[in-house]
Amino acid sequence: MTQARFSFEFFPPKTDVGREKLKDVRRELNALKPAFFSMTYGAGGSTRDNTKGLVLEMRAEGLSIAPHLSFGGDDEASMLELLHEYKNAGVDRIVALRGDIPSGMGGMQLVYANELVAFIRKHFGNHFHLEVAAYPEIHPQSKDYDSDIFYLKKKFDDGANSAITQYFFNADSYFYFRDACVKAGITQPIYVGLMPITNFTNLKRFSATCGADIPRWLTQRLDVYGDDIASITAFGTEFIIKLGQQLLAEGAPGIHFYTMNQIEPSRAIYQALVK
Repeated sequence: MTQARFSFEFFPPKTDVGREKLKDVRRELNALKPAFFSMTYGAGGSTRDNTKGLVLEMRAEGLSIAPHLSFGGDDEASMLELLHEYKNAGVDRIVALRGDIPSGMGGMQLVYANELVAFIRKHFGNHFHLEVAAYPEIHPQSKDYDSDIFYLKKKFDDGANSAITQYFFNADSYFYFRDACVKAGITQPIYVGLMPITNFTNLKRFSATCGADIPRWLTQRLDVYGDDIASITAFGTEFIIKLGQQLLAEGAPGIHFYTMNQIEPSRAIYQALVK
């Protein structure tokens, strides 16, 4: 059986304190020997410079780091310059996204992820391993389930190597999605994105925005804890461990942790899954 792939995602901190903390976080998580880390990219490229700076910093430390990338407000020349800078720094993996339009910038032109994938392949051949996003519970702006899979396949047809899912809390949604992708002719691996549960209030708000469903029973269970973060984290960690174990046991090729720039509970979940 092929060994499962594990990776960890960070976002660019806005403060010097956050940047210093992230150094400790990535050092601790790198001891687990993940396949790579990824670094997010704000809506419309709003964290472009912070993302780039952290990516180059982590590469200088010898870490395998995959920048998230979308065209945002950049033109092709700016995008090529950034990609060449990444290539010259030894970056060999990109998470290629459509990206979001920042509020108040509704006139910005969207460049879809498959177009970005094709653009990178045209100019860099197979230098970069290209990850794309997948949505087992459907992208919130998709017309319907089948069209969502159609556009995922288009990303692969244009040169993507693999996909990472939006987080979810229902294993059946992943398995149904995976089977539907196979029926549509998708053969590339679709890695599971898992979100540790710590602050349930924030999780509910973020999930409503990104279209991730929180099962009613799980909401009811977590609501009992109120503001007791320790109890929420303990229960949430146990739940995510069981979810990850089920997903891996039934064929998921690996897991990408949305760490929220925290060591725990991602480390505890990882250690339980690799036993």
